[in-house]
Amino acid sequence: MPAPSPTRPQSAADDAPGNVAADTHVADLTISAAERDVLRRLAGRVAELAARPSEREKRALWTAHNDLERVRPLLFCDPERGWQEIITPDQLVCTHDLARGWEHALRKEIFWGTQMGDDYTIMPFFDSPHVHSGGLEDWGVKETLIGGEHGGSYVWRSPIRSAEDLKNLRKPRVIVDHAATQRLADLANDVLGDLLTVRIRTNWWWTLGMTMKLAHLRGLEQIMLDLVDNPDLIHALMAILRDGTMQLLDQLETEGLLSLNNDGTYVGSGGLGWCHELPQPDFDGHVRPCDMWGFGESQETVGVSAAMFAEFIFPYQVPILERFGLNCYGCCEPLDKRWHVVKNIPRLRRVSVSAWANVEKMAEMLGDRYIFSWKPSPTDLAMPFDEPRIRAYLRHCFEATRGCRVEAIMKDNHTLGGDPTRATEWCRVAREEAERI
Repeated sequence: MPAPSPTRPQSAADDAPGNVAADTHVADLTISAAERDVLRRLAGRVAELAARPSEREKRALWTAHNDLERVRPLLFCDPERGWQEIITPDQLVCTHDLARGWEHALRKEIFWGTQMGDDYTIMPFFDSPHVHSGGLEDWGVKETLIGGEHGGSYVWRSPIRSAEDLKNLRKPRVIVDHAATQRLADLANDVLGDLLTVRIRTNWWWTLGMTMKLAHLRGLEQIMLDLVDNPDLIHALMAILRDGTMQLLDQLETEGLLSLNNDGTYVGSGGLGWCHELPQPDFDGHVRPCDMWGFGESQETVGVSAAMFAEFIFPYQVPILERFGLNCYGCCEPLDKRWHVVKNIPRLRRVSVSAWANVEKMAEMLGDRYIFSWKPSPTDLAMPFDEPRIRAYLRHCFEATRGCRVEAIMKDNHTLGGDPTRATEWCRVAREEAERI
């Protein structure tokens, strides 16, 4: 079973099985007899789906793809907020919060396995997270959000108003409540353990790119001014973020809190992690960053020149990404104008090609040396489904990338317009076009 991001994209983390928000303790582990029956029925169905020969075939496809062998374009559709329209609250039977979260996650797996029609792989696992506080969101000071309710837009007041405020920052650290973590896992084992293998796993970050936190700490508009008027402050902030992220990685590695992601885990901003190259040959069971996929991006600097990106952002990301066995880079920001910088990431394997990137140019630059992780526009699923236009759009990209190692990732959906069939219809059309190629 998937766990919070990066197994799932950041916006989908709340739906992960057993997900317990950071900075909380598990107060209510109540699961009634009726809820237990519902969860066991759903888990049994997930186990059946995971055992199908088709799942082994999909794993083999992803493995070959991630190893840069030539296969048809692979498909992955995670509608993110669109899941709220696929599995609606009235469909859920469980009433306690924990059981309800588990039910939602199990129903997602069943939908993926029976209706979605993409290449997502169903795994016979149920991941139970660490109960913890701290992490990469906790730097000692925090922005004040204004708005943002129910997934809407927001602005914020940033806490770093001057260089003097830098002294208020502290390096992040994770504090795990091991007893509560074990109680949660024991409950999952008691309810589901004979059907799905329960694993204690937490994905401690979605991105290691740091520029989202930079923007929250200083303010996005202010950063744009600082790059010209106050460059030393940006360098100082990025150095603090780099050093704090490195220290947190050290802690997670030392305390045995990392997990492998070379399986059906969602890695980077799209794609599954199945591959032969991870973990490292000397892996002894203790997971290190070098045994994992890493991920960086810098969506917040989309309006920054490639030269400024190379000066103010990239040098602070590289030391972090150097620690990982394989790397993914990019999300919604188009990389065609900064590829000459990004291509220097060590062991770069998966490169995001957003809906705003030049597909032909990226195809020429990536060739068969990297995974072409294409992100078709999610607005196609927010509007009434226009099959001829969507088919032509997909066909154009698949034709333009014939020599590449392509995956088409449908994500970043805020709505399906109340019509869940838009996701399944997109997968159907995308599969037909991928197989035609």
